[in-house]
Amino acid sequence: MMRTWLGLAAAGLSLAGCASEYRGLAPLPEVAASDYRLGPGDELRVSVFGLDAVNNTYIVSDSGAIALPLLEPIAVSGETVREAERAIAAEISRRQLVNQPRVSAQVQSYRPFFITGQVQKPGQYAYVPGMTLMTAVSIAGGYTFRADTNRAVVRRGGSKGVAQPDARILPGDVVTVAESTL
Repeated sequence: MMRTWLGLAAAGLSLAGCASEYRGLAPLPEVAASDYRLGPGDELRVSVFGLDAVNNTYIVSDSGAIALPLLEPIAVSGETVREAERAIAAEISRRQLVNQPRVSAQVQSYRPFFITGQVQKPGQYAYVPGMTLMTAVSIAGGYTFRADTNRAVVRRGGSKGVAQPDARILPGDVVTVAESTL
């Protein structure tokens, strides 16, 4: 009984010490792989059957658009890859370059994620599809001896949340590993 109480007290103390880092933050919302949204810095490979002039790789600009030859810039930030394909096809149809254009797009390379705090090598790193918090920490050289290894704060867009080790990390996320109080 005493041993259980001491364990609970120690857990309470460690949670209380870390509370300031996580105070008021909700858990990071879960995301499915199909929910990936394009953003500035993503590199998109575009192919249009019958229109070789636009078959190339394009980087989503800071304004969230891609600039294909013969077309006006097309806003793709916040869109899925399938939505971007439809937007490109619509612009090609609007310009009457190809009847019923067949557009294929895929992410060639993702924008980076960032990791700070109690990791061996904080910085900017290339995103890997299917990445979790543990994967991100591993890429950054692992935790320091001071790190809170049970959770981290993730800033995604304009919001922040608390992530568990198995939480998905997305391109553009900023991960902050706090110091543990133990």
